[in-house]
Amino acid sequence: MTNDKLVILRNIKKHYPVTGGVFEHQTGTVKAVDGVDLEIFRGETLGLVGESGCGKSTLGRMILRLEKPTEGEVLINGQDIIGLSRKEMQPLREKMQIIFQDPYSSLNPRQTVARIIGEGLRIHNVGTKEERLERVRHLMDVVGLRPESISCYPHEFSGGQRQRIGFARALALQPELIICDEPVSALDVSIQAQVINLLMDLQEEFHLTYLFVSHDLSVVRHISDRVAVMYLGRLVELADKEELYGHPCHPYTQVLLEAAPLPDANLKKKRKHLVGDLPSPLSPPEGCHFHPRCPRAMPVCEKEIPTLGEYKPGHWLRCFLYSAPI
Repeated sequence: MTNDKLVILRNIKKHYPVTGGVFEHQTGTVKAVDGVDLEIFRGETLGLVGESGCGKSTLGRMILRLEKPTEGEVLINGQDIIGLSRKEMQPLREKMQIIFQDPYSSLNPRQTVARIIGEGLRIHNVGTKEERLERVRHLMDVVGLRPESISCYPHEFSGGQRQRIGFARALALQPELIICDEPVSALDVSIQAQVINLLMDLQEEFHLTYLFVSHDLSVVRHISDRVAVMYLGRLVELADKEELYGHPCHPYTQVLLEAAPLPDANLKKKRKHLVGDLPSPLSPPEGCHFHPRCPRAMPVCEKEIPTLGEYKPGHWLRCFLYSAPI
């Protein structure tokens, strides 16, 4: 990992209008992502964790311009991509890819593996037909699939093998950045470790940068260099993985780590529990979004929004419990 910033997000927001009634008037707004500032360094794996519905996947899709932000800037290699046309985006799309969560629905059942993996090469006019087929065979070998299976269809593969097909497809255009959107959550536990190790090997071989979106804290700890914690559309903590797992500061991060299952079923620990359910992004609480469930909430938390500040070098927090001494 270097200090070279591949991705810079500045005050990114994504608000979805909610309509209702006979004339479909707007009745509210879902604030899926509500003002995120984030940097991803070239060659690192940044883990992004949080409860379902907190905006993790939406944030990843906005980096790829699969979703257009309501407000803010997305800079890739210093270039703001928000205002680019479809034609202007095409060269950049070669450098940004995504691995989807579900290896079953993300592959076209009517296409062969050769067609699925080579589609990006064909769209971007890379090489001749024979060269593209050779590239597909090579990628299949790289991700641990038999090149002889090039003419098979997705239903002829297991779940883990299908996800490897997704990896090969993402690698086809030699990208710099890959968004990994819960890439192992749909797989058997026995297969997850193999897939995670493959991702790490591919990163080293192809000099990749990952945004690894997941709710599994043990997987994130294994693969990530830094970890960002998200709650109701906002980042609440960001730090190096050893710092965050060893010294979690935000009450939400502490509860997430307390709730993680222990590797030994015979071990016991006193767990902290959140009060109430995750509020709706349609009507989030005023002030700090977490205050209705926070065991350490103060009166100021109900009225004012805390800013994301650097509590100590490399450790960022959005919480009134901590002042920024630097």
